[in-house]
Amino acid sequence: MKVLIACEYSGAVRDAFIRHGHDALSCDLLPTDAPGPHYQGDVRDILGDGWDLMVAHPPCTDLCVSGARWWPAKIAAGGQQSALDFVRLLMAAPVPMIAIENPIGCISTYIRPPEQIIQPWQFGHGETKATCLWLKGLPPLLCTYIVPERKQACHLLPPSPDRWKLRSTTYPGIAEAMAAQWGCLTVRQA
Repeated sequence: MKVLIACEYSGAVRDAFIRHGHDALSCDLLPTDAPGPHYQGDVRDILGDGWDLMVAHPPCTDLCVSGARWWPAKIAAGGQQSALDFVRLLMAAPVPMIAIENPIGCISTYIRPPEQIIQPWQFGHGETKATCLWLKGLPPLLCTYIVPERKQACHLLPPSPDRWKLRSTTYPGIAEAMAAQWGCLTVRQA
């Protein structure tokens, strides 16, 4: 299967799909943190390249509820509308199977509610971090390993230049579940 991991610099989801035998490419404006197939540039340049599946992680800076206190300024500056337009573009991409991943935020209000909300503790990690999935042509992810203890590790990170990167990287258990469960699906043309 030909898989595009949009707006991913970490390589976490890309590498999970590669381990499952797929032709996967990550794409981000930033260079990749992990060696592997990566297009450094605007995802719009390659959206029409015949992908079977896309997992997209659009930047949440102007969208997620954790930044709601700054929304009036972001709305006034046009940042939130631009971010929502980018999400709409990804949702409408010519790809038969699409998952858009983002924290709880304004996508649910201005575009549509997510098909699923997952937590890292449902996939082998003890952290809490509600993550929404908007799905096209894909089933919801099934939990793989529920961890009974919960902690809010990513929410309690001290300020640092890399805090945003640490908070936005996909947990390995979630990446593995995406690759294992969605990578075995038959491609249905849209």
